[in-house]
Amino acid sequence: MDNVADQSAQGKLGLLALLKRGLAKTRAGFSDQVSTLFLGAKAIDDDLLDAIETLLITSDFGMTVTQEAIEALTKMVARDQLADPAALKLALRSHLLSLLAPSSQGFALGGQGTEVILMVGVNGAGKTTTAGKLARYFQHDQRRVMLAAGDTFRAAAVEQLKTWGERNEIEVIAQHTGADSASVLFDALAAAKARQADVLIADTAGRLQNKKNLMQELQKIVRVLRRQDEAAPQHVLLVLDATTGQNAIEQARAFTQDVSVTGLVLTKLDGTAKGGVVFALSEALGLPIQFVGVGEAIDDLKPFDPELFVDAILDTSE
Repeated sequence: MDNVADQSAQGKLGLLALLKRGLAKTRAGFSDQVSTLFLGAKAIDDDLLDAIETLLITSDFGMTVTQEAIEALTKMVARDQLADPAALKLALRSHLLSLLAPSSQGFALGGQGTEVILMVGVNGAGKTTTAGKLARYFQHDQRRVMLAAGDTFRAAAVEQLKTWGERNEIEVIAQHTGADSASVLFDALAAAKARQADVLIADTAGRLQNKKNLMQELQKIVRVLRRQDEAAPQHVLLVLDATTGQNAIEQARAFTQDVSVTGLVLTKLDGTAKGGVVFALSEALGLPIQFVGVGEAIDDLKPFDPELFVDAILDTSE
């Protein structure tokens, strides 16, 4: 049992190190400034709280999250619950963790037959790449995985998914460019069931959240899949580009109105200095953030761990 615990602890440390490296821009833009604020402060005063408020806003935490955080900290100061700036930093960590509570549900397969993971999102969010990386993730978990090229509008998307299939040695179900996406995914599900796959990861075309006809097509895909399996898709992962900041929240709200999103995947966290959008998304939607992308490598898509994420951006863990 001690060996298992040691391996788990080592895995946590490894993931924390990966997050710190992947979140270098956020750390430079946020945690370094946090450290400067608290190291330079000798006492908790209005100037320190104002500086924290400004930092949260400029780091894409959003006004609602920022106001809630400052109000909570101000009340603790007024009640003499915080003795010094170091205690204030720990209180900020605790509050940020509480904000992520709605997003802390990890991804899990039900274990009953073939499950469909439908990838949705706007153009450029990274759906196809995420599908390929997810395939690798499930392979590591000893799952039998298949991919389906449902983005039939772009030949490049089909070829890209096929490349991921070759890299992972996974079968990809695809048809010609312009084929009906719902039909492709229907056939792919039939093939996945016949091959007793555990997971079918279905890519879809990027669609603008304000284009109703495209969103209706997504609804059609869901209806067609349910003709074969009334439980499908068991998972609908909305892929969001973290570099878009607050725009990601509006995208998410639009998609959740048209399809039953079960979880979020945040890509390109390594490309933004404003990682606060994670907290804004959690507060606004209350949906699980199940995976985050913190690099270009095939293994740089990781399950979201709220505690490790907060420690990585605040630099509160060695």
